[in-house]
Amino acid sequence: MEVFEIDPKLKSDTFPVADIGLCRLLLMNDSRFPWLILVPQRSGVAEVHDLSPLDQTMLTFETVTVSENLKRLTGCHKINVAALGNQVRQLHMHVIARFTEDAAWPNPVWGSGPAAPYEKDAAETFIANFKAGFVDRN
Repeated sequence: MEVFEIDPKLKSDTFPVADIGLCRLLLMNDSRFPWLILVPQRSGVAEVHDLSPLDQTMLTFETVTVSENLKRLTGCHKINVAALGNQVRQLHMHVIARFTEDAAWPNPVWGSGPAAPYEKDAAETFIANFKAGFVDRN
């Protein structure tokens, strides 16, 4: 049995937030966009259909729960959810809060310029605020 590990690129581009059940939750290190990533804690999984039916259901539930909390926390205009896998094969789900005045609107966040890394304190504050709201709702 393989041991679950986060892809090295995901690990280097994110801050850990929490293990929320099926998924490990990460914060993308780009302060221009409130951007969370869910990674199912299953080895060798590249596609949603590689998950068991129960894990597919859990991924959907956790994605919706994270989306709701991110929208409540940020007051954003739109939540974008995507699973691309073009650069990182490991299955992961992006949940991004979008604002009509953000740096990429109305285009996708990918390729919209260089990331603006979080200051450590700002990332820690965002994570704490997200977790507080997440715990209150679950």
